[in-house]
Amino acid sequence: MNLKRYFIKKSVARIREEAGQGMLKRTLGKWNLLSLGIGCIIGAGIFVMTGKAAAEHAGPALVLSFIFTGLACAFVGLCYAELASVLPISGSAYTYAYATLGEVLAWTMGWLLVLEYGVAASTVAVGWSGYINSFLISNFHILIPPHLTVAYGDMVSVNEIYHHLFEAKGYLFSGNDLLNADGSPVIGLFNLPAFLGVAAVTTLLVIGVSESTKVNNIIVFIKVSVVLAFVVIGVFYIDPANWKPFIPEQEGPGKYGWDGIFRAASIIFFAYVGFEAVSTAAQEAKDPQKDMAFGILGSLLICTLLYIAVSAVLTGIVDFRQLNVPDPMALAVDKIGLGWFSFLIKIGAITGLTSVMLVLLYGQTRIFYVMSRDGLLPRAFSVVHEKFKTPWINTIIIGVIVAIAAGMTPISLLGDLVSLGTLLAFMIVSFSVIYLRRTQPDLDRPFRTPLVPLVPVLGILTCGYLITTMFFGKQHFDEAYYLNAYPDVAAAVQAGTYEDGLDHYMQMGIKQEFTPVDPQAPDRAISHWVITPSGREILLYIPGYLLVGAAIYLFYGQFHSRLAHGEKPRKGDPDFVAEEHPGGVE
Repeated sequence: MNLKRYFIKKSVARIREEAGQGMLKRTLGKWNLLSLGIGCIIGAGIFVMTGKAAAEHAGPALVLSFIFTGLACAFVGLCYAELASVLPISGSAYTYAYATLGEVLAWTMGWLLVLEYGVAASTVAVGWSGYINSFLISNFHILIPPHLTVAYGDMVSVNEIYHHLFEAKGYLFSGNDLLNADGSPVIGLFNLPAFLGVAAVTTLLVIGVSESTKVNNIIVFIKVSVVLAFVVIGVFYIDPANWKPFIPEQEGPGKYGWDGIFRAASIIFFAYVGFEAVSTAAQEAKDPQKDMAFGILGSLLICTLLYIAVSAVLTGIVDFRQLNVPDPMALAVDKIGLGWFSFLIKIGAITGLTSVMLVLLYGQTRIFYVMSRDGLLPRAFSVVHEKFKTPWINTIIIGVIVAIAAGMTPISLLGDLVSLGTLLAFMIVSFSVIYLRRTQPDLDRPFRTPLVPLVPVLGILTCGYLITTMFFGKQHFDEAYYLNAYPDVAAAVQAGTYEDGLDHYMQMGIKQEFTPVDPQAPDRAISHWVITPSGREILLYIPGYLLVGAAIYLFYGQFHSRLAHGEKPRKGDPDFVAEEHPGGVE
């Protein structure tokens, strides 16, 4: 077996040649690219994940988490800007890896990008569902069946200001957890709004990119206006007491203190995937070598400033410990009590998250489009619709998978999976700049990353550090709290049937482990540390995920690789006949 075959690389000349081929229309100018980036960045980070990151990890110091994350992204963004100008083709980190690391690692990168785009779209859809549900309840008193508003196995939690509406329907509450009339917890079956949201966006993407871009531009204007309104109006309702202490005293690894600040940074990191999504539009940009850097760096700068402002106002209005909800901004405006403002914020969040889903799904389809053109995925993924000029089969397949994932998967796990895929992609991109500078120093680079290799190395180090916080962080667990909050568990423990109590505990949707209390002293509570649930689940899921990707490459990709056979990439039309590439295999 010739192992070198698995590390064949695409030459920069070939990639530039491929950039001029294909059937996708070049319709995007630099302002469209900037809007594309903002449309993807401003969404889940502000409207969804800020609450969880503040409540569980950083407190008001979430502002520092965004500053650190923005700085890390700045290092990587400069690297993306250079590569996008040198290699102006869709495919993003997958294409860059093909040019620097070889085919098998390019395939691995493309497979990991599913976590960055496809899973991110599912995450945003879950947040979108939360805002839709809040909007319908608060403005129209419409209650979607609770078990159809969260992922399978998750408990349903309801903001206390809406308790009376559910109580009128016969439901009970334990804290904010929703209970059936018999006292049993309401457990989710399927997140229906999230599924329908992805389905609607998928339909729009099939119709066309220019149409999708027009919709995105309108939505970007609406949501940026809403975000600015939240900052400008919300600043008058800030209670400085909510910022004290600004950095809460550390309660354990990853929970408050400086450790919590960095853990929060890893959680919100996926919110910055939008600037990278600009690079997937290279083959539909009018002048990619000039405009890609503008779209990537411009959207990153604007959105980082907005993130910092919003997180400061949000934690100033609401005590950070109350923000662990899927719609934290909605909670803040409800607390302010301005009905018209609450309505406006929720409209902005719903439309904003819609555009994020649109851009993420767009990015994922274009990456699979390029991988299919290279022969590493079946031809169906690169077939372009005769009328709409979009990879329509590809878009439908991805849309269905993402919609099902959005309906079935808890948001906490989705968020960390996205962050992992994003951070790995960013590290590959930073390395690629160093590699090409050393191997091809004379390349025409319309945009040059400053201070190479320092900037790329800083990008690699900051991303690598954030990955370690995902896997090796721990979380404080106070057994006393849960024994008090869930009396059935406490009763089982006191009766000496601890395993029954643990089973009930797990059914309640609290996916953590704890050491049983001393059977001889059942009233004694124990506080200790456990591995964060999301980190443990990622360690379980990632190897299997990578094995599936490896199987696809070994049984399909390696035998159909067009680069390995010296063929030009597929053009996307059903009548294409393979031609020999004049340069052969690089």
